[in-house]
Amino acid sequence: MNRPQTIEGWQVWDLTQRLGGQLRIAPGAVIGWDMGAALSLAEALGVNALIAAELLPEIEAVMVRKLNEQMAERSTAMTPI
Repeated sequence: MNRPQTIEGWQVWDLTQRLGGQLRIAPGAVIGWDMGAALSLAEALGVNALIAAELLPEIEAVMVRKLNEQMAERSTAMTPI
């Protein structure tokens, strides 16, 4: 359904899988990726910079929302009754 449809899309998806160590985190929340590091990695991998700059913020928004939801669920599950 949401699979990349082009080689460039697959390249950016692969890039996102490599960005786990580039998270910006505040107490209790994920803020996003370090975009400078993300775009540098894209360049090093030969990913088209324009395409990375267009797609990464969209993917980042979903990633941030989902990770924060998961953290909230875990926090609620660990709260003693």
